[in-house]
Amino acid sequence: MGKVEEFEELRPLLFSIAYRILGSVGEAEDAVQETWLRYDASRTRPVSAKAFLSATVTRIAIDVLRSARVRREKYVGPWLPEPLLDDPYEDPARAAELADSVSMAALLLLERLSPLERSVFVLREVFAFGFAEIAAAVGRSEAACRQLLVRARRHMHEGRPRFEADRQERQDLARRFFEALTQGDVDGLQNLLSADAQLIGDGGGKAPQLARAVTGAENVARLLATVYPLMARIDITFEPHEVNGQPGALFRDRDGKILHILALDTLDGQIQTIRAVINPDKLSHLGPVADAWAVDQEAKQTRRTR
Repeated sequence: MGKVEEFEELRPLLFSIAYRILGSVGEAEDAVQETWLRYDASRTRPVSAKAFLSATVTRIAIDVLRSARVRREKYVGPWLPEPLLDDPYEDPARAAELADSVSMAALLLLERLSPLERSVFVLREVFAFGFAEIAAAVGRSEAACRQLLVRARRHMHEGRPRFEADRQERQDLARRFFEALTQGDVDGLQNLLSADAQLIGDGGGKAPQLARAVTGAENVARLLATVYPLMARIDITFEPHEVNGQPGALFRDRDGKILHILALDTLDGQIQTIRAVINPDKLSHLGPVADAWAVDQEAKQTRRTR
């Protein structure tokens, strides 16, 4: 097998590692591309292409994350990961770990870790790499990596997200949620939300966004029941779709451009958290992006007219 074929076979794994470390589709794709350039420029063939490429993409992702942390400290409003609709890497033996680790809730927990802790946790807990491979990837001893993993596990387990175990139950709950949303049914929405439900929006200062998270089933239900029927009047539509392994939807303007994405965290038959990504920079990898400011102005004008 040639270098190109080896790399392309491992590309899904490399992207999945980088995305979990970075929480950004664009940055993960760039890290994978840089990994290829280094592999192509290497004069010797490694004994294990998987080990070499995984270590390379991890080191690149660590460097990118360190600089990204500075940018995120100055981010306008809540920061959410870039939505991922389909994880390219599949491993039936690790299906549960892969699904849990890509959720927005899990990625936000990973943000609490240092770049090294995050990388060790991802490589070990999600992809089951051996400590020798992890040590080579992060440039630390095996003993140091074990300590990094202990600290990372402690942080993750303190706030580890839990979701509905049954996928069909999650999908049924999401279907009822979007039906109530379409109808502007306040009571219907409230019945589907946990008492302490939250609505969190990420516009990054580049799109209309909530001033702060909205908390409480009644508050969230009333806001959603007011906004979305109004959006429907100006031809905003949505498509149910899994977002980061959880139920969600893509919302589009009348020209089919992506306006924003909703992702739902569910537990015990109720929706715990609704996350809305509307920052256009975080949606561009999905296709043409709508002008959220223009949509917002049209919605306000429609409300005044009515």
